Amino acid sequence: MKVSETSLPGVLVIEPRVHADGRGFFFESHHARRYADAGVGSSFVQTNVSKSTRGVLRGLHYQLPGPQGKLVTVLDGDVFDVAVDIRTGSPTHGRWTAVMLTARNHRQLWIPEGFAHGFCVTSESATFLYQCTALYDPTADRAIAWDDPTLAIDWPVSAPSLSAKDARAPTLAELSPRDLPIYAP
Repeated sequence: MKVSETSLPGVLVIEPRVHADGRGFFFESHHARRYADAGVGSSFVQTNVSKSTRGVLRGLHYQLPGPQGKLVTVLDGDVFDVAVDIRTGSPTHGRWTAVMLTARNHRQLWIPEGFAHGFCVTSESATFLYQCTALYDPTADRAIAWDDPTLAIDWPVSAPSLSAKDARAPTLAELSPRDLPIYAP
């Protein structure tokens, strides 16, 4: 597999080695030792699958307490995937990075604990898989406004389809430091 750093330390793009022939393809979507050697969490405790249609934007989500690291990939379709450093005291606090994840390119994105995550579907529909290092806790579920003007994320959609939670999410500046993860170098 090929592992590439993004502009945010710890957020990694992973390109698995794909074995393809006339019958289709095969690749390892996770190999504990190889991924751990690359800095990707190897203790996944929950795997989620979502399906969304074009223009659906999910995020920017995080969990506190009990932050989740996420290894995400697209099984069908195309998504614009975003990670935002929201750790208080981080030298890259408030910065974001984005990667196109598609069923054709087989890329994965590793989003460590302490980052918010969101994605927007750019194909007719997309099936999205994410493996998490902590169990989902509805009492710790949090969100940041997808259109936070300070973050200025260059989303590929101007009027996305949002959940009620995402439509009313606060901006990063509106959050108290106690509602954000702390940077630990």
